Amino acid sequence: MNSLKNLFLLFIAVGLLNSCYSFTGSSLKDEKTVQINEFPNNAPLVNPTLSQQFSTDIQNRFLQRTTLKGTKSNPDILIEGEITDYSITPTNISSNTQQTSAGTIQQSQNKLTITVKVHYENKLHPDLSFDRTYMDEAAFNSDLSQADIEASQVRLVTERIINKIFNDIVANW
Repeated sequence: MNSLKNLFLLFIAVGLLNSCYSFTGSSLKDEKTVQINEFPNNAPLVNPTLSQQFSTDIQNRFLQRTTLKGTKSNPDILIEGEITDYSITPTNISSNTQQTSAGTIQQSQNKLTITVKVHYENKLHPDLSFDRTYMDEAAFNSDLSQADIEASQVRLVTERIINKIFNDIVANW
């Protein structure tokens, strides 16, 4: 009888604790609408598809992973910005070697860097608004073609930047 009583009390305690704490971690409470403007590519080196790809991916992230609804007028949240840097630079010679008929060749690596400036405006909670710059990079073998770089590396770097932006706005950890 005593163990049944303890089990019942345990269920009540767990139920009370569960109702007191939310595991979503979202800082968005009253906000219902979001407007995410196009992120123009103002980098000196222009990737022709980056602006549209980045803008679409960030819009999808917020519309699919939050309860926010997209709007074009009077949003609770406004997210806009620009791509300020897109560069591919040589980094180093890796320890990987490749044997060819001409001898041993060391593989070199390049680094893709993307920088995005973001303006976040929360009209319901103005103290949460910010202007920040996000940057990420990825190293890759220099023998990748431009198409391979844009198919894999650009997607990887933009995904990381969008994760940082999303976490700063929604998770607010």
